[in-house]
Amino acid sequence: MNVMKLLFRFTLALTIGGWLVGCAAKDPSNTVHKTDYFAKVQQVYTQDISQCIDWLDSLEQANSRKALEKYYLKARQYFKYAEPVLAFMEIENYKFLNQPNILKVVEEDATDIKVKKPAGFQVLEEQIFTDSLDKAAIKKNAALTRNRLKLIRKNTRFTSHKPYHFLWLLRDAIARVALTGVTGFDSPVLEQSLSESAWIYERLQDYLQIFQPEFKDSTLFKQWRQAIDQSVAALKGDFNQFDRYAFIQQHTHPQLKLWVKTVDVWQVQFPFTLALNHEATSLFSDKTFNLAYFSDPKLGVHSADKVALGKRLFNDVNLSADKTMSCASCHQAKKGFSDGLVTPTGQTRNSPTLLYAALQQKFFYDGRAGSLEGQIVSVVKNTKEFHTDLASIKAFINRTVDYKTTFEKLYKRGVNDLNIRHAIASYIRSLAPFNSKFDRNLNQQEQTLTEKEVKGFNLFMGKAKCATCHFPPTFNGTIPPNFRETELEMLAVPQKPDTANATIDPDLGRYHLFKVNERKFFFKTPTVRNVAQTAPYMHNGAYPTLESVVDFYNRGGGAGIGINQPLQTLPPDRLNLTEAEQAALVVFMKSLSDEKSKKQVHK
Repeated sequence: MNVMKLLFRFTLALTIGGWLVGCAAKDPSNTVHKTDYFAKVQQVYTQDISQCIDWLDSLEQANSRKALEKYYLKARQYFKYAEPVLAFMEIENYKFLNQPNILKVVEEDATDIKVKKPAGFQVLEEQIFTDSLDKAAIKKNAALTRNRLKLIRKNTRFTSHKPYHFLWLLRDAIARVALTGVTGFDSPVLEQSLSESAWIYERLQDYLQIFQPEFKDSTLFKQWRQAIDQSVAALKGDFNQFDRYAFIQQHTHPQLKLWVKTVDVWQVQFPFTLALNHEATSLFSDKTFNLAYFSDPKLGVHSADKVALGKRLFNDVNLSADKTMSCASCHQAKKGFSDGLVTPTGQTRNSPTLLYAALQQKFFYDGRAGSLEGQIVSVVKNTKEFHTDLASIKAFINRTVDYKTTFEKLYKRGVNDLNIRHAIASYIRSLAPFNSKFDRNLNQQEQTLTEKEVKGFNLFMGKAKCATCHFPPTFNGTIPPNFRETELEMLAVPQKPDTANATIDPDLGRYHLFKVNERKFFFKTPTVRNVAQTAPYMHNGAYPTLESVVDFYNRGGGAGIGINQPLQTLPPDRLNLTEAEQAALVVFMKSLSDEKSKKQVHK
């Protein structure tokens, strides 16, 4: 630890310690006003932001490679110290400062489209740690990053925050480390994700010290301190050798249990529930997610009766115009809610699984629907699918006594367009069991995962970089821990599974929606849960096996097989995975197959 860091930590310790002593002196009951906690959090956070700004100032003035690298690393360290608060308080600013080095396309609607060049720390990392330096570009990006931080420092206020805000912040940080922090998601060149995650934990330790008066029993506070110290110690070693499976099992999940216990001890009442349920003690469980977060709250409560009704509609061919097609025609339970075809008859894209479909924010391969209910409308109207309309379906349901009676029992307004869609969507939302072999082992319900499967998970989360797009625990493109955005990627998928001189598949994907050139060939990142049952793969079904998919990624995507697309979001470099490593990835993905349950299988 260098002198500046020692001085900063010493000053921070004096500040926190002095504040606690001062509060005890002023308050004869030795209690602290809850608003004072956040005054102290703001002080620590502002110090981190200021330190980051100072190092960016130095970076902007630097000319030598050695100085640029040094000042970047120092600025990045204080950015990571600030991250728990910054990512919670300033989600959009955090995303700007930590965005990947690819064009950002914002498509609000056809009249409001913005294409923005990336900026921030990931861009700086790629600009500085490269063979050829563009000092002008580096300094411009450093100035943009610094100025955004100055704006944040000036405008951030903690005037109305309560202990539950801190608990949300704490849980977000713990989940972020486990699900993206240790994967290399935001350190694409240096892969310094382990040390960065340790910095985050160090600062969480400081914040917990501020809230020490809330711990009426010192035992729980000591457990937190010990747990965080152990995590910091564990976050050492080589990026490619780090055991992420053990870290989640031995650190992340025990800390979630401490978090739930803290909620109880502090007697916290949350005003609402975010993506993660407040009782969740595992990130890989059917108790983890609040499904209402992923749907319109005005649509009513998710219930078993609505799921049962939706399942009947899902399997009913009478909803289609010619009475031959149901939702289950293309989404068969025995095939992982896909259909096993390259593309269904009359369609141009492969049928995706509906398992875990609820846990995303975009639907269809091109992301054109923003909800399950919206997706259903498109299927109903599609001339190659149901070829009908909701009015016709509504009329059929009203003629069917059993359906009509059930709707009137479950929904205040009985049979209407929205309730029909909500019932079907309720069934689809129930298809997230989290009971795969991998889940059961990670949750210590059994000890059957092989060494090869564990190795495959660690490769998926590390060297193979799969988890930088397929984010756990859903293993789709919805970014944790907020789960507010589902990513689209451009992999330059070929028409056929060629390994050289390939031709890109002509489907322009997202481009068809708003005709934005920078969105050509972009498709939604699907889940790899139950992927062993959903062959063939990719939006066009080009790859028949998981082995062939892994080989495609190992070569660097389309760039590695002769397809030149400058906006490819997948890094074009070879992964250099050995045959054994590729095989381990495949067996891990197969371990994500859920056990068949009564929920999943229909007759």
